[in-house]
Amino acid sequence: MENKKITLRVIIEIMGSPKDHVEKTMQLVLEKFKKEYKVNKEELNEATQLKQFWSTFVEIEAEIDNLDQLTSVCFDYLPSSIEVIEPTNLEIKNQVISDLMNDLLAKLHRYDMVMKNLNAENVLLKKQAKK
Repeated sequence: MENKKITLRVIIEIMGSPKDHVEKTMQLVLEKFKKEYKVNKEELNEATQLKQFWSTFVEIEAEIDNLDQLTSVCFDYLPSSIEVIEPTNLEIKNQVISDLMNDLLAKLHRYDMVMKNLNAENVLLKKQAKK
């Protein structure tokens, strides 16, 4: 597993307003992705209007080096869909899985701490607003 590349199909979506901002932001996301990973194919779709917002998505086929990068793609780009194309079978050592899961847990704990802090600040602000 260590020397095999992993080929992914990733769909990244953005929604917002105005249309120009949504399209420029998607272009920036795509450029950043291409600097970090080898992109074999990309299909960028024009923004379409959904009520008061605009939505666009890009479908990317890319190569990554390992499962750690797969986790990074998920956390850094929050794709709406990810598909491992190749290899069809992965043989993974238990230490690789342990490291991956511990990294994943560390990130989840960080996000959990941020959410709890935001919630506490929100509660405090609501109490202060009632005074």
